[in-house]
Amino acid sequence: MAVMVRKYQRVSGAEREELKAELKRRYLDGESIRGLSISTGRSYGFVHRLLEEAGAPLRPRGGNQRLALA
Repeated sequence: MAVMVRKYQRVSGAEREELKAELKRRYLDGESIRGLSISTGRSYGFVHRLLEEAGAPLRPRGGNQRLALA
C-alpha cells in the first residue's frame, strides 16, 4: 500500500524516495495517475511530478480517441 501523507504536507528525503518508488511501481502495474492521486490524497500534478522524477515512462492520454471522419 502507498505511503499516506497528509494533504499539503511537504514530502522530502527518504520519505519522498519511498513514495516515488511506490507510485512508480503501481503506475507501471497499470494504475492511472488520477487513481494514484486519489488513493494517496495528493494532487494529480504532484503525482505526475513524482513519476517524472522517478523516471517512469508516462503513458499517452487515454479516453475516447475518435478518428477523424473523411
